[in-house]
Amino acid sequence: MRRVRLFARRSATSTDYRRPYRPRVIRLANRLMRGLGGRGWRISLDESSLIEAAEERTGLLDLGDASFRQPMRVLLRAIDEEARLHPIGRYITRERLISTLATRMRLEELVRRQPRIESERVAKPIVIVGLPRTGTTLLHRLLASDARIRTLSSWEALSPVPLDPAGADLEERQKRVANAQRAETGLRWMAPDFFAVHPVDALAPEEDVLLLDLAFRSTVPESTLRVPSYAMWLEEQDQTPAYRYMKRVLQSLQWQRPAEGEHARWVLKTPHHLEWLDVLLDVFPDATIVWTHRDPQQVVPSFCSMLAHGRGVFSDDVDPHEIGRSWLRKGTRMMTRAMDVRKRVGASRFVDVRYGELMENPLAVVRGIEERTGMPWTKDAETRMRDTLRSEVQHRHGVHRYRLSDFGLAERDVDRALEHYRDAFRV
Repeated sequence: MRRVRLFARRSATSTDYRRPYRPRVIRLANRLMRGLGGRGWRISLDESSLIEAAEERTGLLDLGDASFRQPMRVLLRAIDEEARLHPIGRYITRERLISTLATRMRLEELVRRQPRIESERVAKPIVIVGLPRTGTTLLHRLLASDARIRTLSSWEALSPVPLDPAGADLEERQKRVANAQRAETGLRWMAPDFFAVHPVDALAPEEDVLLLDLAFRSTVPESTLRVPSYAMWLEEQDQTPAYRYMKRVLQSLQWQRPAEGEHARWVLKTPHHLEWLDVLLDVFPDATIVWTHRDPQQVVPSFCSMLAHGRGVFSDDVDPHEIGRSWLRKGTRMMTRAMDVRKRVGASRFVDVRYGELMENPLAVVRGIEERTGMPWTKDAETRMRDTLRSEVQHRHGVHRYRLSDFGLAERDVDRALEHYRDAFRV
């Protein structure tokens, strides 16, 4: 049967992207809310309404640097005009936007109370980049196993600053973890297939693109919603405000929970950075870039499938062919920009990791990265990473199925678009 019970294990992901899985209660709620919408009731995404809700939620007013306002307005217009959200999807989107604004307010208040946060040094970060579906998640989680490594946890990505700046540390952390666990449970219920595509764990490392989202200048919206005008607008904007804001959030996280030891450092990870390596290296000039590589013939359909499943959480109108066209273009742009930056700054700033080597001998790959960045290999790190490998078993949430043709693409399309990348890195 296509419909499944709550949290039932699925042997393989659906490829019927045009008909996203929808729990019965969500379908009924959408039907009811559409009926109310026909009588003049609609979930508001108006800028002033969102800000007022964030102010009421936090009791705060200061949103910090105003550079977020224009991208927020462009995004809100795109969501209204292009995203084709179902009512519950629109409600969830409103809540996410309010939460983003509330986090900005809480960060300003935290820094006001603790000004030494801005003196925290984010030194020598290791930044994992690569086209999506190239092994970045496994590599990220292996590095995160090392006690000297500081990564962004999923619960921190959702709540990077205390909900109550005056609250007790342990109690605050428990609240934030609980919120993330509820979000994980909700996603598992609404989109059980998604966990076979990209596992989500409230306590596991998460992509720092979610911190860039706080500046309303990230690829998160276009990954989960249909917002082509926002996506195209964003490509022409200076990303410096977003990366500076991300650094400020990292400083606050480091102040809250520092990495310890002589060789302690952050490991960051998101494919988003490929498009903006020049800005990243301006803001983090001593970063080492770890670039993962895999045959684009495998990468492109896998990532398109992830996007289709993600958009299906919020919309009943998912066009896989549109996703294929837009994200092949996007992937090509990301690779071209990244390769141009690499030529300018020099290959010595980069560590290349091939997917096959990572799958075959992951500990040797991680050891090479750590030693390259001045971190001595330790028995404790190796033991912790072996424990991680035992839990990070492929297909543990089901088999991720995908075909290039599902997205209106043929092998020649991928070859033509990414031939320059394949030739340069022999993948």
